[in-house]
Amino acid sequence: MDTTRYSNDLSEVVEADRAHIWHHLIQHKPFETTDPRVIVEGKGMRVWDARGKEHLDAVSGGVWTVNVGYGRESIAKAVYDQLIRINYFANSAGSIPGSIFAKQLIEKMPGMSRVYYTNSGSEANEKAFKMIRQIAHKRYGGKKYKILYRERDYHGGTIGTMSAGGQEERNMQYGPFAPGFIRVPHCMEYRKQEGAPVENYGEWAADQIEKVILAEGPDTVGGLCLEPVTAGGGVITPPEGYWQRVQEICKKYDILLHIDEVVCGVGRTGTWFGYQQYGIKPDFVTMAKGVASGYAAIACCVTTEAVFEMFKDDASDPLNYFRDISTFGGCTAGPAAAIENMRIIEDEGLLANTVKMGERAMGNLHALMEKHKVIGDVRGKGLFLGAELVADRQTKEPVDEKSVQAVVADCMAQGVIIGATNRSVPGLNNTLCLSPALIATPDDIDEITGAIDKALSKVFG
Repeated sequence: MDTTRYSNDLSEVVEADRAHIWHHLIQHKPFETTDPRVIVEGKGMRVWDARGKEHLDAVSGGVWTVNVGYGRESIAKAVYDQLIRINYFANSAGSIPGSIFAKQLIEKMPGMSRVYYTNSGSEANEKAFKMIRQIAHKRYGGKKYKILYRERDYHGGTIGTMSAGGQEERNMQYGPFAPGFIRVPHCMEYRKQEGAPVENYGEWAADQIEKVILAEGPDTVGGLCLEPVTAGGGVITPPEGYWQRVQEICKKYDILLHIDEVVCGVGRTGTWFGYQQYGIKPDFVTMAKGVASGYAAIACCVTTEAVFEMFKDDASDPLNYFRDISTFGGCTAGPAAAIENMRIIEDEGLLANTVKMGERAMGNLHALMEKHKVIGDVRGKGLFLGAELVADRQTKEPVDEKSVQAVVADCMAQGVIIGATNRSVPGLNNTLCLSPALIATPDDIDEITGAIDKALSKVFG
């Protein structure tokens, strides 16, 4: 990349950022003496900042989003062409890209049927919550309204989704939260709960959900919201037998199963959706980030036909339909970008590449685990991986968050952007997170893990 274009003075941009931008997830006090980071260009797996420094992006835009990489002209052109034709009309009416993408999406999701367009992952989850609550009123006299969520899972930043938030530090100072959201235990095999068996942990962890249901009263529980692979809570892959038992429990107690695919969806794990790795048959699937790889804003709440039918079975009732709107769910740029995004994944064989490169990355991380005793566990699925850092492998005592962030900072100094759990789970923000774009090559994977190797050596010796 020719960086001479950045030799011009960009101080005005940096100062405008410092003076007027309220960044996400950032404490701004340091910007009084240091410059905020401004990213100005991306191509493939690489991004360049305002100073012209090149970075290999191992987290797909910082938050697991840019699945097909940067600089995709065909997506930009698809969005441009659509916006010239018609940019927006409220989704009470249809659109060409909205209809086409919905059809293509459902073809990738056997058993699912309807797509509700919305603005963001948080809001997609809110829609599912509202649907479950409305079904409770329609079918159960309002009684079956409780929604279960899992410890360490994350479903969004609105007050509603934070009410279903399994990460204490993300919730601190934002309560009180909405009632009717009930937590169930995590399923992290590396950190089993006290009293958990050595064998069949997956079934045991799922049975803990049933215990919560029985304690709350099965006739009061309407939904269960889970990530297929826990993302920001530590990249936690479900243990064997877990999902099969969860499905059985939901069926037994007539509980609607809501799978949050905001992170795992659209190829991240090596299948179109993470739940497809485990044979799950959900009632709701929500998605956002990778749906259009960040080229346009789009999120979806997808349901079965059975769920959809519940909202039109009595047309004489003026309150029977889903009385909801998402303003920007009517934007046509999102589905236009999503159609081309899906074509790229298919035509370039990126699902297969995700599996192959995921295996390489996992192998590299296991090799690092043999070299660095500070790595206590390596886990993941496809190009969604985590390495948990511990002070002692025997006791599994986590390293402090400051040391984890030092590893991230050192990788950044080397020109590689990685992620880590931070300010999420008290005392357990100790997992390095990797989610490179699905276009990653063997050289990219080796460069990422090579940077981690050097950083671990520098920070921990």
